[in-house]
Amino acid sequence: MAVRNIVKIDESKCDGCGQCVTACAEGAIQIIDGKAKLVSEVYCDGLGACLGHCPQDAITIEQREAAEFDEQATEKHLAELESKKSSPPKPGGFACPGMMMREFGGDDSDEQPAAGDVSSQLGQWPVQLKLVSPNASYFQDCDLLLVADCVPFAMGDFHSRYLKGSSIAIGCPKLDDAGFYVEKLAEILKANRIKSLKVLHMEVPCCSGLVYVAKKAIELAGVDLDYEDITVSLRGKDTSSADVGIKSG
Repeated sequence: MAVRNIVKIDESKCDGCGQCVTACAEGAIQIIDGKAKLVSEVYCDGLGACLGHCPQDAITIEQREAAEFDEQATEKHLAELESKKSSPPKPGGFACPGMMMREFGGDDSDEQPAAGDVSSQLGQWPVQLKLVSPNASYFQDCDLLLVADCVPFAMGDFHSRYLKGSSIAIGCPKLDDAGFYVEKLAEILKANRIKSLKVLHMEVPCCSGLVYVAKKAIELAGVDLDYEDITVSLRGKDTSSADVGIKSG
């Protein structure tokens, strides 16, 4: 045991979003009972790569007596985590099911729709901009939808018209932190080659904040990307669309 830097998590602030889990390259943090927890001191190198990924500022670095970082044990731990990704989740497991990254086809052969039903075209999980990982495989070389979370409820043909074949990130520009959205979307744009970006928002004025998020994220990411701005009426109609070119300067 020695005095060294190690992660400290304030569970009273943690909302279980899981972004620290994906940010920790050593797998030292996991979601347990809805809260981020340090699963073992020997997996934490104390460098704090997870700090900037916590929207609640629940993670700090403290100096205290702790077991030394064990690189061999960490490599074994990471191999075990990787093997669990390809295995079905077990009841009572420590990982939060809502945070498990999943990729699947729009037409699931195991869930054939009944006559008259419409198949889901969702190809990924999770979908909330706060929860998705910028390094998720489904963002690479994708057509990306940035969608206000009310849009799919208003637009009856959203799945067939827009979602099919695309990756998606959803959010509410009125209720959530737009600054955080800008940074998170910029991370996605920098980490992946995005083929196209469509921004779908409701016609109410506050919802157009999603366009601001897209523009600022493109500028912050330093990429040249055209996006399509689509306004949806309260009755689910596409009322306007325009291609907009944003240059990184």
